[in-house]
Amino acid sequence: MNTENHSETAAWIWSVADLLRGDFKQSQYGRVILPFTLLRRLECVLEPTKDGVLAAAKEHENKSETVREQLLLRKAEQPFFNTSPLSLGSLSDTQTAEDLMSYIESFSTHAREIFDHFHFEDFVQQLAANNLLYQVVQRFAAIDLRPARITNFGMGLIFEELIRKFAESSNETAGEHFTPRDIVHLTTSLVLTGQEHKLKPHSIVTVYDPTCGTGGFLSESDEYVQQISQDVTVSLHGQELNPESYAICKADMLVKGQNVENIKLGNTLSDDQLDELQADFMLANPPFGVEWKKVQKQVTDEHNHKGFNGRFGPGLPRVSDGSLLFLLHLVSKMRDPRKGGSRIGIILNGSPLFTGGAGSGESEIRRYLLQHDMVEAIIGLPTDMFYNTGIATYIWVLNNNKPAERRGRVQLIDATDRYAKMRKSLGSKRQYIDDANIDAIVRTYGSLEESDKSKFFPNEAFGYRRITVERPLRLNFQASPARIERMLAEKPIQKLDDTTRLGVQAACERLDADRVYTNREAFLKDLKATLKDLGIKLGAPALKSIWNALSERDPEADICTDNKGNLESDSDLRDTENVPLGEDVFQYFEREVKPHVPDAWIGEAKRDEQDGEIGIVGFEIPFNRLFYVFQPPRPLEEIDADLKAVTTRIKQMIEELSA
Repeated sequence: MNTENHSETAAWIWSVADLLRGDFKQSQYGRVILPFTLLRRLECVLEPTKDGVLAAAKEHENKSETVREQLLLRKAEQPFFNTSPLSLGSLSDTQTAEDLMSYIESFSTHAREIFDHFHFEDFVQQLAANNLLYQVVQRFAAIDLRPARITNFGMGLIFEELIRKFAESSNETAGEHFTPRDIVHLTTSLVLTGQEHKLKPHSIVTVYDPTCGTGGFLSESDEYVQQISQDVTVSLHGQELNPESYAICKADMLVKGQNVENIKLGNTLSDDQLDELQADFMLANPPFGVEWKKVQKQVTDEHNHKGFNGRFGPGLPRVSDGSLLFLLHLVSKMRDPRKGGSRIGIILNGSPLFTGGAGSGESEIRRYLLQHDMVEAIIGLPTDMFYNTGIATYIWVLNNNKPAERRGRVQLIDATDRYAKMRKSLGSKRQYIDDANIDAIVRTYGSLEESDKSKFFPNEAFGYRRITVERPLRLNFQASPARIERMLAEKPIQKLDDTTRLGVQAACERLDADRVYTNREAFLKDLKATLKDLGIKLGAPALKSIWNALSERDPEADICTDNKGNLESDSDLRDTENVPLGEDVFQYFEREVKPHVPDAWIGEAKRDEQDGEIGIVGFEIPFNRLFYVFQPPRPLEEIDADLKAVTTRIKQMIEELSA
């Protein structure tokens, strides 16, 4: 089989599902096929040194376990080994299950643990009970997965294809497990391009993915570094929530010679198992629009108790979308700029760009990132790029040690038309970014040149102050029967004793029912006089409920004032204006608001918590608006001509039918 034809190899492996049909549910196919594929790959990797390891195992069987393990690892020339003389091709047809589990138990610790995450033994027993185990073992023994034929990168593609098939067969979302390789390649290229100063010979660089899935980003970054530099050690770190994806990632790292203890299983947001890590490069594709309710207590506690000493100091997004939490998590792992800083590439949907108004958690997170000059570029991707969704997505590139020419500004790149059509859709993925378009996007990013598709904006261009615009309260008052009835339904009036309530009603009915007061003071003077005549004393809440119920808004009425003569504002007419950050709010108000509403004023009580200035600071990145190009409508003559042509065609069709 062609070395490059990974899809064909994956399809051939998946054909084992034909044996399982009837005895296993569709949703279980992957739980059999994935661990067997891993087992065969590990077996093929160890094959060249197998005889030497068996001889060494016998020679050193009396030595301590630690010493023996070190000797066997050296003999295997891999970070794992197997001391069983068995192989998939030599398992007995009479006691296949016992032989197979003995073979698995003979792996070194890290390799053996991988199969625990698949609950492999349970499925082995199920296969044996249905008389399928030997057949399945023979099928996998015949698959050639030697590294000489299929590279580690190619094996990653095969695993991804198998997981996608598994996800489709069990109605799961494949996108939760891995990112398409074209997106991985583009994101990695954007983050690592121009970083040769960090990739000098004999240096060590650390790469981290907090939602590493099957390890696509980790593998790609390792391959990228090895291609562009020599003698650089790449230390890969990751954490993954899904046990099976974690097991595949761990196996991939084992085969690559990475330290598998740097790959962790668990929820990154609630249980960061690499909390001391500071990475040079970070790459992530956290789940889009997934709520974080399950970990809300742990995340909120960290935000409240640790503040900026924890990961989530700047703020918390709404519970329905946790993607910005992953971004903050990555920011917390950036190296000090004085030690070289860090670069991040993270794929997000559109929501983190603009969701949440001034003062919201999302806005405060954007504010923190932009005011600390961490956002280097945002690239808008084509739609239909992912296996489980066709939505618009964006790559954010962050850097806490920007080069001088990028400081204080953000580059936005519209790459929505940089794609090629797939010959065959894979789930929702109908388009991909080919190598030519990847190169073009990376060149656009690196060139620093402005164009229709690449624009630069100062950080503060995304900020604004949301000021409160107040309008005066203007009311008229009338003791009409309808308004008196409305007043009697008010809670403070209903709480009065019967005698007082009847007295209030009588006092209101004494007022001229036809008179409409346009001044609150004049109305209150007459109301209080009638209440006094009837000997009724009321508290402030009851008195307020009377004039509230007997009033209606009237733009022609006098302005209401408080005891100190200050204008009262009308909450129904209250509005807000977003003033560009850096512009004087009063000058903006005089220019943009006053000409339209001359009686308005700025509510100065609403001030920003951080700087104490009037108005709440907000940040948003209106990506699509900044690239919008107005398309004028077609001339009316053209539209009329089209309509006439359609009408004529319909008439002809009707005539043909009636003929």
